[in-house]
Amino acid sequence: MIPPSTLPNTSVNSERASLIATIKLSALANNLSEIRRLIHSSCEILAIIKANAYGHGATRIAKTLVELGVQRFGVASVQEGCALRGAGISQPILVMGGLLPAQLPELIEHRLTPVLSNEEITHHIAEWLGSSHLTPYPVHLKIDTGMRRLGFAPECLIPLLENPHIQTSLTIEGLMTHLADADNVDPEFTRVQLERFQAVMSQVKLSDRSIALVHAANSAGIMYHPFSHFNMVRPGLMLYGCYPRTTQQHEISLQPVMKITTHIVQIRSVQPEEYVGYSRGFQATKPLKIAILPVGYAHGYARSLSNRGRVLIQGQRVPVVGKICMDMMMVDVSVLPHASIGGEVVLLGEQGEDEIRAEEMASWLNTIPYEIICNLGMRARHVYVSEENA
Repeated sequence: MIPPSTLPNTSVNSERASLIATIKLSALANNLSEIRRLIHSSCEILAIIKANAYGHGATRIAKTLVELGVQRFGVASVQEGCALRGAGISQPILVMGGLLPAQLPELIEHRLTPVLSNEEITHHIAEWLGSSHLTPYPVHLKIDTGMRRLGFAPECLIPLLENPHIQTSLTIEGLMTHLADADNVDPEFTRVQLERFQAVMSQVKLSDRSIALVHAANSAGIMYHPFSHFNMVRPGLMLYGCYPRTTQQHEISLQPVMKITTHIVQIRSVQPEEYVGYSRGFQATKPLKIAILPVGYAHGYARSLSNRGRVLIQGQRVPVVGKICMDMMMVDVSVLPHASIGGEVVLLGEQGEDEIRAEEMASWLNTIPYEIICNLGMRARHVYVSEENA
C-alpha cells in the first residue's frame, strides 16, 4: 500500500481535469447595453434564460440581470420557473413552453405567468382558477402567425376574449407571436408574420380591449426588424454574445459571455502508421505528439467534430485527431514543443491573440450557435468573473 504522504494532490489534479465555463458578467452587461441601444426607451426587456440560460447558469445570470435593471424573464417550462423562484428570483417569469393541466397547481403556487396557446389549456386554467378563487390571474396569449408550432389561429382570439368565463378568470396581460425566420437576410416571411400580428392587434383595439404587453422580437427580430419591437422584446442569443447572422457586419458589438476551458491530462508519442482512438479513426503519417483532454461528447463537444475540430493551446490552433470519445478527446500538439500535462486548453473563447467563437464552431458542424453554447455549458463547472477579476 502506498503511504498517504506519498499520494499526489488529487484535489488539484481533479480540478485541472474538469471542464470549466468561465462566465464574464461584464460581457453580459455590455450585451444588455447594446440591446438597449437598439430599442426605444419605453420598450421592456424580457430576458430569455431557458435551458439554464443557454448553458450559462440561469440563477446567476438572472440575479446579475436584475442588478442591471431587467425585470422580466422567460423560461421554457414550469420546472425552470420553479427553480428560479427557489433561488430567490421574485420578478415576473413567463413560461413559454407547452403546458399540461397537471402542471397548473405548481405554476400558480410559484406565481409563474403562463403563455397560453390553445383553447383546451386556456379553458382548463380558467376553470381551475375559478374554483380556487384565485382570479383574475395574468396570462399571455400566443398567436401563430406562421411558425406552425404553438399558438392560437388569428381568427380564434376575439371569440376567446369574448368568453365570459375567460374574462372573469384571466387577465390578458400580454399578446405575443414568434418569428420563425427573422435571421434570414430575405425579410419577406417576417414581414408577412408581422402583418398578420398587426391585424390581430387591430381587432383587439376595435373590441375596446387593452393588453399591456405586446411582443414578437427575439434576438434576430431585435437586430434586423425594428417594426417587431412593439413594447417588449425577448433577447436570448444576443445576451450571451452571439450574432443571429454570421455573414454580415453589425452595428453593435456583442461580447461572448462564456469561455470553455480544460487541461491536458496526458501527452504521448505516436509513430507513423499507428492509429489513434476508436475505429482507427486517425492514422499518423509522421511522428506526432498527441495530447489527451478529459472532455468528450458527454460534455457537449460534438462527436461530429472528430478530425475536424480545433482547440487553442498556448495561443495556437491545434487539430482534433481521431474519434471524440464519451469523455476524452485527442489533439495534435506536435507544433508545440512546450505543451505539458496541466496546460490550459481553450475549446471556446480567447487565448492569446486568437479566438474560437460559437458562431465559428457552429459553422464546422452546420448548426447554430445556440446548440454550441447550450451543450458546452451543460456539464461544465461555472466560474463567474467580473471585469475586475476577469
